[in-house]
Amino acid sequence: MKNKNLINIAAVAVLILIISCNGGAQQTDVTAIKPLYVSEPVDFDTDDPAIWVNPADPAKSLVIGTDKDANGGLYVFDLKGKTIKSKTVKGLKRPDNVDIAYGLSLAGKKTDIAVTTERLTHKLRIYSLPDMKPVDNGGIPVFVGETGAEFRDLMGISMYTDSKGQIYVIVGRKSGPKEGGYLWQYLLKDDGKGNVKADLVRKFGSYSGKKEIEAIAVDNELGFVYYCDEQYGVRKYYADPAKGNKELALFGQGDFAVDNEGVAIYKTAGNKGYILVSDQGARQLKVYSRTGKADASNQHPLLTTIKYAANQTDGIDVVSVPLNADFKHGLLVAMSDDKTFHFYRWEDLAGKKLDINR
Repeated sequence: MKNKNLINIAAVAVLILIISCNGGAQQTDVTAIKPLYVSEPVDFDTDDPAIWVNPADPAKSLVIGTDKDANGGLYVFDLKGKTIKSKTVKGLKRPDNVDIAYGLSLAGKKTDIAVTTERLTHKLRIYSLPDMKPVDNGGIPVFVGETGAEFRDLMGISMYTDSKGQIYVIVGRKSGPKEGGYLWQYLLKDDGKGNVKADLVRKFGSYSGKKEIEAIAVDNELGFVYYCDEQYGVRKYYADPAKGNKELALFGQGDFAVDNEGVAIYKTAGNKGYILVSDQGARQLKVYSRTGKADASNQHPLLTTIKYAANQTDGIDVVSVPLNADFKHGLLVAMSDDKTFHFYRWEDLAGKKLDINR
């Protein structure tokens, strides 16, 4: 009997090895948080999501995700991860990251917009929400005057709405200078014909030169922009151009297994909450204090690490408002490398360690 048991154990070990070689063993971590829904797959390569909260009916909110390919697109999903084909935009030239802004004045009407970076054309592509109709007159060129494809190949993007309601877009790229201009910031306006135009207002941001800068997130209420200098750390600046280009913080150094990638902000009452950063290759999120230390607001300590099922996560987005019966305390969407996006309930990720909005 003892020999038989040893044979059975050996057989199980071989089976596990086979599964591991096929990549399936990554699913065996029983401590990892599982998504409530996994989106239907895109055609080529998921990269970055953005969540649009429908102001009239949050249950009809949308998730917009990029399909990063030379013939890629913006996929639009409902809150169960089902593709809404009538809204999905295909035929874009390697869209990378995407973000949302609310209430841009176009043709005298407040219009919500989704903005994506189209890498191969060096343009911003902008679509009205929720209908996903183009309002960019064919695309808006950015990083104009830069030489070399890597200095114009668009990657990261984040929207900033200031206290006056002005809407800006902050754009990153594949490569750039180490000081004073990796990121460019543009003010968005109506061009007089109901389309969007973009006026350059500043160039800012330090860069380590280690890899690239892709993920960017703006905290509208507190007025800060965060971006991931991959394999180096998370950098913090003022989002308002009038406040200058001084770097306020560099944190997260040494916290990541491979790349510090996607970044998003979960907001709680009293302007508190968390800065979330995906640890690419490690199936986990790093969680930092949004408000910093009590006596040092620009020192953002690591609070906890959350293991989850999404693999090789590039982009993430999160909202902290109630959407429907599934997402009562917020929704986090994470890219996974099997051409899908994972939809997580915030309370599942928060567990007993983190606050939730009630």
